Amino acid sequence: MRMSGINTLGIAFSLFLACCAVSAQGLFTPQKSPDGRLCVIMLQEEDETFLAINNPDGQELLRIRLGFSTRENDFSKGLKLVSVSKPQSKREQYTNIHGKQRRIKAKYRQSVLSFANAENIPMKVEVRLFNDGLAFRYLLANEAKKLLEFTDEQTTYYIPTESHRWIQKFVTSYEGDFPYQERGGTTGAWNYPALFEHDGTFILLTEANATRCYCTTHLNNSADANQYKVSFPFAYEGNGQGAVNPVWSDTWVSPWHVAIMGELKDVVQSTLVENVSDATAMKDLSWIKPGRAAWVYWAYNHGTKDYQICRQYVDLAAEMGWEYVLFDWEWDQMTNSGKLEDAVAYALSKGIKPWMWYNSGGTHTGVRSTPLDRMLTHENRVKEFTWLKSLGVVGVKVDFFESDKQQMIAYYLDILEDAAKFQMMVNFHGCTLPRGWSRTYPHLMSQEAVYGAEQYNNAPYMTDNGARINCLLPYTRNVVGPMDYTPVAFTHSQHQHKTSYAHELALSVAFESGVQHWADRPDGFLQLPDEAKHHMQTVPVVWDETRFVAGYPGESFVVARRSGSIWYVAGLNGQNTRQDFQFLSDFLSKGTHEMKVFADGADETTFAISHRKVKATDELSFSCLPQGGFLLVFD
Repeated sequence: MRMSGINTLGIAFSLFLACCAVSAQGLFTPQKSPDGRLCVIMLQEEDETFLAINNPDGQELLRIRLGFSTRENDFSKGLKLVSVSKPQSKREQYTNIHGKQRRIKAKYRQSVLSFANAENIPMKVEVRLFNDGLAFRYLLANEAKKLLEFTDEQTTYYIPTESHRWIQKFVTSYEGDFPYQERGGTTGAWNYPALFEHDGTFILLTEANATRCYCTTHLNNSADANQYKVSFPFAYEGNGQGAVNPVWSDTWVSPWHVAIMGELKDVVQSTLVENVSDATAMKDLSWIKPGRAAWVYWAYNHGTKDYQICRQYVDLAAEMGWEYVLFDWEWDQMTNSGKLEDAVAYALSKGIKPWMWYNSGGTHTGVRSTPLDRMLTHENRVKEFTWLKSLGVVGVKVDFFESDKQQMIAYYLDILEDAAKFQMMVNFHGCTLPRGWSRTYPHLMSQEAVYGAEQYNNAPYMTDNGARINCLLPYTRNVVGPMDYTPVAFTHSQHQHKTSYAHELALSVAFESGVQHWADRPDGFLQLPDEAKHHMQTVPVVWDETRFVAGYPGESFVVARRSGSIWYVAGLNGQNTRQDFQFLSDFLSKGTHEMKVFADGADETTFAISHRKVKATDELSFSCLPQGGFLLVFD
């Protein structure tokens, strides 16, 4: 993409971000990713400063304007580059308890750009360039410990007009579609993550490592359809509670602005959000146990009020060998021959560990469903966690946050930190998007922030669009962190689904979450053919490796995931027409493997189950019904 007004002096400045720094006024070569596929340079146009990412041929893939402002100072115009640190090649290794990949090896090139604004106040930009994208953040030393009030961000992503776009309209719960937009796009406010494609390169924009010293943000292109500006929360968020402008009185570091870039496989397989998030400081992680849960809400919205229904879901978890059961909202109103304590005791007697739902409470939400306010303060949480621990409860699901303001980010982190003290796992619902917290707080097993299976309760939109949405989420929402979509249902909720049985079974592998709440009622699982039932009894939620196989946003998705020595392949057809899939099984190790196939049968409610032997060099071929799918298991 070309921008008007870039003069010769500006091009010279593009060389400041360098591989070998000599002096602030010296000539530097552009910084390249470890594999050389991406190159980042700095541009200055008049009084504005940009980062640009190019491919090896010099084609510009993305341009980003830098800057922000506080109540007293502007760090967006007239920035003078004072120095650039010598770029460093970095390697980092870490192990996840849950996620798309257990053992991570991250390589990147890092530089720190030191600027001074028009008042000669210093500001730094830390830049990390990975093989699969760019991350950068702002830093202010604030040595005087002044109270800083941030009034705006000028960080803006410039997207070529011809780009394809899949973006979610802004909503505080992040529960929305990612409809395809024609070239030129439409204007408005947009949630992260935002997916773009231009000339075969895909770009996913998001942010990571949000802390107490800032809010989280969204994108807004109201001024120009092709310029997506990073924007503060709206005043109405959280029922109008809390300040829009974040404040801080110590050393300040912004969240990482993240652009994942490359082919679709680079996007789907990326761990960049986790890579730039803080490593956990927790010492004992032995109590954090990913697993599967029976979940009452999808079939019975108010089912937790009924002790006998709760027993049915405990029995389902026991029959299926799942680790957990979730007692959802209104458990404090449980009747029909039992109360909450009875339900917990019954679950434990069956070897099933309970999770409990909570309303985040407070005036920031208009939803008054109970139990209410028990997570709201430190004192509330200590009292509640003490009680839950005495009962034998192992996790909490906290719902209805409805805001990305700074005070709400602090509230999330308060819950996580208090929960860790009581060895209590956490799942956030009605919440913000994952921003790498599961690395810092690995007991954060999942977050909703998705237009998931519960939408079949709410409106017929999911009935007609579910298969397409299921083929969007792996390229967008599930890239950036665990996703509590609550997948897999063979019966119908208030609004029926049109996806096939094989499509639904494949969701158990297609979507990643540290705790998977299987959606269907007991009869839906117990009536399955023996082999499909066995799959649901044994399918893991922790993956050693994830590989994108084939697909395109909104149309199809095929992914291979490995647990131990067993590979699982999920295939989804997101279209209303039959679709054929062909791909190599080159993710397999050498030798012959037994492949179990769950394909579409004669209609959407039947399976075609078969077995055959395959090798890594074999090409596999499957035909799917409209909104169908397939699942493969390789031993």
